[in-house]
Formats: sequence, structure tokens, C-alpha cells
Amino acid sequence: MKITGLTTFLVPPRWLFLKIDTDAGISGWGEPVLEGRARTVAAMVEELADYLVGKDPSPIEDHWTVLYRGGFYRGGGVHMSAIAGIDQALWDIKGKTLGQPIHKLLGGPVRQRMRVYSWIGGDRPADTAAAAKERAALGFTAVKMNGTAELGWIDSHARISAAVGHVAAVRDAVGPDMGIGVDFHGRVYRSMAKTLIRELEPLKLMFIEEPVLSENAEALAEIAAATTIPIALGERLYSRWDFKPILAAGHVDIIQPDPSHAGGITETRKIAAMAEAHDVALALHCPLGPIALAANLQLDAVCHNAAIQEQSLGIHYNHGNDLLDYLAKPEVFRYEDGYVNIPDGPGLGIEVNEDYVRERASQGHRWRNPVWRHPDGSFAEW
Repeated sequence: MKITGLTTFLVPPRWLFLKIDTDAGISGWGEPVLEGRARTVAAMVEELADYLVGKDPSPIEDHWTVLYRGGFYRGGGVHMSAIAGIDQALWDIKGKTLGQPIHKLLGGPVRQRMRVYSWIGGDRPADTAAAAKERAALGFTAVKMNGTAELGWIDSHARISAAVGHVAAVRDAVGPDMGIGVDFHGRVYRSMAKTLIRELEPLKLMFIEEPVLSENAEALAEIAAATTIPIALGERLYSRWDFKPILAAGHVDIIQPDPSHAGGITETRKIAAMAEAHDVALALHCPLGPIALAANLQLDAVCHNAAIQEQSLGIHYNHGNDLLDYLAKPEVFRYEDGYVNIPDGPGLGIEVNEDYVRERASQGHRWRNPVWRHPDGSFAEW
């Protein structure tokens, strides 16, 4: 079997899909996307295709190694996202060739379903609380929300109180047992993170995500020492080498690599194993499409430290298309009691509706994240 071509599809709302074809008539799908840089990642996939076309798709580890190391310059969001989608598609081909789901090729599942959380949006506590109640009514047992809008280096206690009010309203709406993850989204500087976390402590949160930017990880020692709330981060780290100092420092309780950003199934499983050796939980990042979610769930099936899974059904970014739209059989993601089944069909376990993918790719997208500014006109982290 030889690889004959790699084709990318830029589809709404903000995703990039990849199809790898072979001369045996077996194709694999991946989702190589970096939000806001989809076209750039597509260009990287095209460059990496020069090595892959004509090759046997089966030696995935070797292909990963060459794609990562063979260009001399390596790492970062664009490069690792391109490798990620290719790696997912190669695993999809291998599973379809052997008639097995990917998780069985990785040693077999340790679970049959995965707990998931749902995003809730809205800037005002009443709106966010209402969304949380809706998710609870649908059976979700956990939600995640942005904790705050922009904060300055030294901001007012009124801003802190408003942020805490948002979270408190959700807790009041759903009661004491609903899991609530609060995403600081890198918007909060070290000086304000300490204050905000202290005020959130009584609300019994599931975790705080990205309390500071990953490049300011030295601040985590002080933050972790001051709170009992689990600390999570990792969506902006792209390889086991990026995670190595974070895990060695010992101040993070949950890592959140994204298998569409962090080198795919091959690399993310190694990152997960590193985390398990450090007694750190895994909560894979996935505010993306159905191919990405399928890859995440294949990993969740085999990673003992996988604790909860992000997924994008109904997320506020999904304008025009939502998670299930591109699947021929959307029932493969069956949500029940706050869990979703792990697909057990061959490969990724999903059937992509290629005709609809091509139809929507004719429209494409040019999604960009917003650019925020402080009242003085200076840039604010989104």
C-alpha cells in the first residue's frame, strides 16, 4: 500500500480536515488545525506531503520521527498541528486496514466511555448560570467557562468581584455537585491571578485552567502553594519536550495537550504516559471538530490517567456548523449521563460525510480570534 495524496479541506466554523488517500482504496482522516491559522497549517501539510507521497503508510512512528526531526527546525503550533493531523489520518488508515479501532492497536481500552464537559458562554452571571442549568438538564455533570474578561497587570477589585460573581452564579444555579472548570485563558497576569484564585477558593472548582500563560510557568509554584484548586494547563504546549519542565516542576495537577496541536495520537500518548509517571491527570483539549474528538477518545480509551474530556458540541465558536454536522452517522458520539461512548469502529471509528465536507469547503472560513484592548488602548490578552 502506498500513499497517493493528501487533501485538506477548510470547513466552517473554523476547522481544517485532512484526507490521506492510498492506492489500496483505503483513506484516513485527520484534523490538523491551529485555530486562527488554518491556512498556514494547510500549507505546512502540503510541504510535509512531499515526503509522504509514495510511501507505505504503516510505519507511523518512523514517519512521525522524520516529519518532526527531518526539517532541522522543529516544534511550535503550526508544525506540530500539521504533524498531528497527518498522524491521526495514518492511524485511521492502519485501523481500517486491520479492521480494528485505534485503541485496540494501542493495547486495548481501559474504559468504554468517557466523562465529558460542556462549554458555557456568556459574560453576565445570569446568562452563564442559565446555560449551566441547560447543560445539567441535558445530563452533563461538568461545565467549563471563561473566568474573566481582560484584566490589567494591576486591576480593580471591582473587576475581581465581577469575575467571581460569574462563577458563583453558576455554582448557585447547579448546586454543589456539578463540576466547574474555570479557564483564565492566559488573560490573567501573575499579580492578579493570586488574588482571583483566592477569591474563587470557596466555590469548590473542578480546576483552574491556564492561571498564567505557559511561558510564565515559574509563577505556578507560588500559585499552587496558595490554593487547593487543581491547576490545569497545556493547550499551548506542543510536544513531550514542552511538557518536560512543567511536569518536572510538579506544580500542575492536570495537563491538557491537544492531539490536533501536540503531534497527534503518537505524541500525545507519550505526553500522557509522562504525566501518569508524575501522578498528573489528563484532560485532553478539544474545542474542535468531530475528527479531532474521535482521535481524543481513542487516546482516552487507553490512557489510565484520562479524567475528563473537552468537546465542542454547542460551543460558542460553532456558528454555521456544529460538531456532528460532518458525520454520516452522528450517533457514534452518543452522549448519556455526562459521558460519551468511545467509538469502536475501525480506525478512528467515525464515518466522515465527504460530500458534505467538500460542499462546505467551497465556502471555507477565515476565522480569527478577537483582538482586545484595555481602556488605555494597550493590547489585552484574549
